[in-house]
Amino acid sequence: MKSGKIVKVAGPLVVAEGLEKVKVYDVVKVGEKKLIGEVIEIRGDQASIQVYEETSGIGPGDEVISTGEPLSVELGPGLIESMFDGIQRPLERYMKASNSSFLERGVEVFSLDREKVWDFKQVVNVGDKVSFGDVIGTVQETPVVLHKIMVPYGVEGSVKEIKTGKFNVAETVCIIETENGDKEISMMQKWPVRRGRPYAQKLRPEEPMITGQRVIDTFFPVSKGGTASVPGPFGAGKTVVQHQIAKWGDSEIVVYVGCGERGNEMTDVLMEFPELIDPKTGQSLMKRTVLIANTSNMPVAARESCIYTGITIAEYFRDMGYSVSIMADSTSRWAEALREMSGRLEEMPGDEGYPAYLGSRLAEFYERAGKVVCFGKDKRVGAITAIGAVSPPGGDLSEPVTQATLRIVKVFWGLDAQLAYKRHFPSINWLNSYSLYANTVGKALEETKGYKNWNKMRLEAISLLQDEAQLEEVVRLVGIDALSDRDRLKLEVSKSIREDYLQQNGFHEIDTFSSMDKQYKMLGLILKFKSEADRALDAGVYLDKILKLDIRDKIARAKYIPEKELSKIDGILVELEKDMEKLIQEEGVAVD
Repeated sequence: MKSGKIVKVAGPLVVAEGLEKVKVYDVVKVGEKKLIGEVIEIRGDQASIQVYEETSGIGPGDEVISTGEPLSVELGPGLIESMFDGIQRPLERYMKASNSSFLERGVEVFSLDREKVWDFKQVVNVGDKVSFGDVIGTVQETPVVLHKIMVPYGVEGSVKEIKTGKFNVAETVCIIETENGDKEISMMQKWPVRRGRPYAQKLRPEEPMITGQRVIDTFFPVSKGGTASVPGPFGAGKTVVQHQIAKWGDSEIVVYVGCGERGNEMTDVLMEFPELIDPKTGQSLMKRTVLIANTSNMPVAARESCIYTGITIAEYFRDMGYSVSIMADSTSRWAEALREMSGRLEEMPGDEGYPAYLGSRLAEFYERAGKVVCFGKDKRVGAITAIGAVSPPGGDLSEPVTQATLRIVKVFWGLDAQLAYKRHFPSINWLNSYSLYANTVGKALEETKGYKNWNKMRLEAISLLQDEAQLEEVVRLVGIDALSDRDRLKLEVSKSIREDYLQQNGFHEIDTFSSMDKQYKMLGLILKFKSEADRALDAGVYLDKILKLDIRDKIARAKYIPEKELSKIDGILVELEKDMEKLIQEEGVAVD
């Protein structure tokens, strides 16, 4: 290990000289307590180091030791159900080791528990040819996650020895004979966080990721392997939307990164997820979740690395062929850490003080999402869906982080403070949000699920909401009496779409999640009322009589019909047709 001396300390930034052959992004140990730092810039013989722990007490002349290795994470059994900080220190074991509820400096703890043993089962035999990505064995990490132990990057050869039994993550379970000699393989591998894991082929993301949130799945869907952004002002519900997607999204693994947000939000996840039962598996949601926490009271510099730690863990599970969703809450706080370090490096600032490379760093994160064919003989297909919250000051969407994000992601869920104050959840504004996956996902639903005219229904509903916004301007100017019956009907149907369809109760055991079957039937019911009402108006029925039909109350309460009783919605549809036909016949007699 090469050592040098500190010449300058500026908060989390330390400048050292004398570190020979050190490279950018190498990890160093700073000072007597050996604080963890990362080289982020080299000028001449001086290296600028981003220290991930509190630097008080560190001063010029203190020793800096280079490890010669980049900042890496440990990947293996023990990730699921764990909570790590921004540089993958396990917070629970860290607390026990330091005997403190706070992040004590200089405490070294392995990221993966070396004492816990796992039941390893081989899936290859002696003599088999293997290479990077091939599965050599499995570990049942939780009741719902089968952890696949894969050949590490750069290793290729034939299996010389393979074991089955109970081992910890550091013990050798396989020996592979390569051209350069025997390679011992354990259940754990390391990977540099700033380098994306390779894959065989990138695929077009077409399969929808069902979240159970109607405004998302119907109007602004995200596909498995897609990217989405949730910008909005304070209190608009960014974190709540991400929590709902983490709970009910149909991904097999969830990586939740709390980046610079308040600690109570991560506590909510930690307390709530173990109690919530996944409807697909019948197990606790925590059994498929990894938490990365670098909250607002934790080291600012480590915010910058926590995003990369999260996406690297997500890539590792994608390599196993799983569908993974990663929640980054929030990329604005991550960008603020970039801005602080950029300022301390005295770099030329960009817009609003953010570094000029903000956009490229955001792109580096989001482009690591995607649906891919993984390396390995079985050609597994895995996907990472990246959903990032953005917290623009004062809800100003023109600020740099939001604008840089919107140039990259394909889905924009714009949150509206006014909707949030009205207790309309999710508070996603249907007039300024968009999804570039909508048509592709719609076609996939029509072909695979048999939802006839899904895209047409979706466009009709959006068109009604857009017409409503224009008609409300007219109403504000001249009053509702100036509108024709057709326009008043549009307002009523749009109100039904808003309140009966888009608005959900996250705390209601039934309404918190809607399957695609339920969404298709509910939307079809509301639009059927519109078409039947139009037919009645053509027959000379007064609008007031149409709006007084009892069936409207049943349409409004369709959201509370359990998933097992969706046939009731079909019954309401039949009843609607009968009631409207009866009304037309009665009105027709009266006209005669």
